[in-house]
Amino acid sequence: MEKNDTELYGERLISESDISCFPNPAMERDYEISIVFPEFTCQCPFSGYPDFAEIRLSYQPFQTILELKSLKLYINSYRSMKISHEEVANKILNDFVVASNPSWMQIEADFNPRGNVHTVVRVSHGSRKTV
Repeated sequence: MEKNDTELYGERLISESDISCFPNPAMERDYEISIVFPEFTCQCPFSGYPDFAEIRLSYQPFQTILELKSLKLYINSYRSMKISHEEVANKILNDFVVASNPSWMQIEADFNPRGNVHTVVRVSHGSRKTV
């Protein structure tokens, strides 16, 4: 079987993706959206070993809502990236805030233990309203 050097369709979708949004259908009320990405992977920038995490996104939208398929593709773009736990949590938050301009947003990156160390990085933007 010959080796094919072209990107597979999933790799192409991930590399071409942008974070998409759509209009908030309920601007008249405050509400909260929670999304979990249970299979997040990236690589340790120091060892190259894989890091596995559950990324939890909670946010209160303003004018737009984050579109789920675009988030899945965006999150999958980290699988071969060498990036620290702290940097990845802050980068995801920054990118989601730029894309959607939420009233409030929080990212919690809960990394699987490695070497008897368990890391959770929590970053937020804006002020959370009681809903």
